[in-house]
Amino acid sequence: MIYYITSIALILIGMYAVLVKKNLVKMIIGLSLVDGGLHLLFIAIGYVDDATAPIFSKEGLSAAEMVDPIPQALVLTAIVIGLAVTAVALAIIIRLYDHHKTLNVNKIRELKW
Repeated sequence: MIYYITSIALILIGMYAVLVKKNLVKMIIGLSLVDGGLHLLFIAIGYVDDATAPIFSKEGLSAAEMVDPIPQALVLTAIVIGLAVTAVALAIIIRLYDHHKTLNVNKIRELKW
């Protein structure tokens, strides 16, 4: 239960940062928090109490005694994709700062017109 609460809290804090903050770096940090909260939520959904790792063994465990490996594989893939998206976003932010000398979204929007 604590994993669900923690994941929802991370998602809400990240959404707050994305929607309210005007600094681009803080918005990217908020997106990373949402990403981490979703990862935790997927892992918490796939967790089974008193289960073993989904590895074949000679003991012949049933499927009900093993943790579901699909959410773990999806989260591992999502972590790699999230890292790449964050790196690209930070590279774009660096270029924006070099060009406009500000990271404030409102000031960059005003410079456009």
